[in-house]
Order: sequence, then C-alpha cells, then structure tokens
Amino acid sequence: MAKVEQGYISTPEEEEFELRAHIGSVWSGGRLFIGMYTFLLASLAYTYFYLRSSNSGNLWRPNHMTAPMSFGWGIVLATALAAVLAVYGQWRFRRGGVADWQVAGWTALALLLGALMLQIWELTKLPFYPGASGYASSFIGWGVFNIATLIVSAYWVETTLARGMRLRTEIGGDRPTLSTHPSAQSFRANVASMTYFMGFVGVGAAFFFALFYLI
Repeated sequence: MAKVEQGYISTPEEEEFELRAHIGSVWSGGRLFIGMYTFLLASLAYTYFYLRSSNSGNLWRPNHMTAPMSFGWGIVLATALAAVLAVYGQWRFRRGGVADWQVAGWTALALLLGALMLQIWELTKLPFYPGASGYASSFIGWGVFNIATLIVSAYWVETTLARGMRLRTEIGGDRPTLSTHPSAQSFRANVASMTYFMGFVGVGAAFFFALFYLI
C-alpha cells in the first residue's frame, strides 16, 4: 500500500530500497574514513622511516632521546583497552547484551578522554623541543595527529551512545536498538562502523608506540 508523505507517494518497495541504500552508505562511508585514516598513518610512518634511514648529520636521534615512557605506556594502554572494549561491546550487542554494550561504550569513552589528557600533558613534558632532531619532529607530528585521532574517536563513541539512548524515546518498547525499525537498523550500521574504526585506532596506537618508545 502506497503512503503519501510531503506531497509524494512512497511505496513499501521504495522505502525498503532507500533504507538499504542508507545502510550501504553508512557502511561504505565508515570504511572510506578508515581508508583515509590509513593514508594519514602511512604518511607519518613514511616520514619516520625516511628520516631514520637518512640520518642526516647523525641527527636522527642524538643520545637516543625518547619521549617520557610512562606517558607512552599510559596512552597506548588506554587507547588499546578502549578499542578492545568497543569490539567486545559490539560482540555483546549482537547477542542482545545492550546493557553490556553501553557499559563497555561509556568505559571506552572515559579511557579515550584519559588518553587524550595524557597526550596533551606529555607534550608539555618532553625533554626536547620540536626541531631538536628528526625523531623530535616526527614525534611532535604524531603527537598532534594522535590528539586529533582521540578527539574524533571519543566524539564518535559518545554520539553513538547518545543516539542509542534517544532511540528509547523515538521507538519505545523493549530493547528498541535491536528492533527492525529503520532508525534501529541505521543505528546498528553506525555501531559497526564505529567499532571497526576503534579497532584500527588501537592497532595504529600500538604500532606507533613501538616506533617512538621501544625501537
């Protein structure tokens, strides 16, 4: 049966097509965003390895200068744990554990904000200035980029959690986020994209921690 909305007629088939197109757009947009993020990480990695291999004037890393290790461990552990919680939360969400997903999500958000504060604080405690060496320049570039990454990650997690809470009022009923309502289906697609991105952020954090603190 056709339905009249705002001056035009929409059929159930058209509505189903629009919903599938929307969910496909969310899926594709999330993966494209991860691809863009990958290119940014690749540019940072290229800069690191290029400056390290060229080592002009033996100024890549004089005296084996290193950023504060305690800050590094705190940042990478908080970021990695937030990623693990995001993945675990989605796993529980798919099995009907909405409350578990919410607890995991809010905990991940707190960890991301903690990592953000540590990253900003670390930049004020560095034993070198930005142009002191190739290592110093690369580290500052990564530190600023990581601040942006943590802000975007925390924003995405928070807005996803808030959207899940709003669905209670919009749809109603028992566990509305698991229903077949179009808004619930769109929400679940967004949860999946956010989770994939968080997993990638955790991997990237571990990779650059190894570069800047361990190697």
